[in-house]
Amino acid sequence: MKKQVKQIVMTALFMALCCVATMVIQVPSPTQGYVNLGDCMVLLAGWLLGPWYGMVAAGVGSAMADVLLSYAHYFPGTLLIKGAMGLLCGLMTSQRNAALPRLFSGVLSEVWMVAGYFCYSSLLLGKGWAAAASIPGNAVQGTVCLVAALALCEALERTHVLSGLELRKARS
Repeated sequence: MKKQVKQIVMTALFMALCCVATMVIQVPSPTQGYVNLGDCMVLLAGWLLGPWYGMVAAGVGSAMADVLLSYAHYFPGTLLIKGAMGLLCGLMTSQRNAALPRLFSGVLSEVWMVAGYFCYSSLLLGKGWAAAASIPGNAVQGTVCLVAALALCEALERTHVLSGLELRKARS
C-alpha cells in the first residue's frame, strides 16, 4: 500500500512538473505554437515512474498546460502524443528491458512526438502540408529536451535523490 501511495504522489508531482516545464520556458514558434522544456519532464516521467504512471503523468500534465495556455485545440493530441512518449520510455527502460539505453528510448519518443504533432495538425486540425512547418521547431525542442533529460536523470541517480523512493522496483 505504501509503495502505491508513493507512486500516486510521484505521478501527481510529475504531472505538475510536465505542466510547469511546458508553461514557464516558452519560445514562440512561427507556426502558432511554442518550443518548451516540457518534453524533458515527459521523458523523466517515463524513465523514473515506469510505463503506466509515466504515461498518465506525461499525457495529463502536458495536456493541462495546453488548456491553461489557451491551446485547448491541442489537448486531445497532446494527451495521446505525450502520454505515448511516457509509455514508450517506460516500456523500453523497464526492468524487463534494462539493456535498452535511455538514449534510444528518448530518441524514439521524440521522433514519435514530431510525427505525432505533424499528423495531428495536418489531419485533425486541417492544416494539411502546412503542418510540416512545425517539424523543425519540434525537432529542436525534442533534441534539447532529450539532452536535458539525460543529464538531469544522471544527476538524480548520482546524487541518490531518488534512491529512497524505490520507483523502479514498484513499476508494473
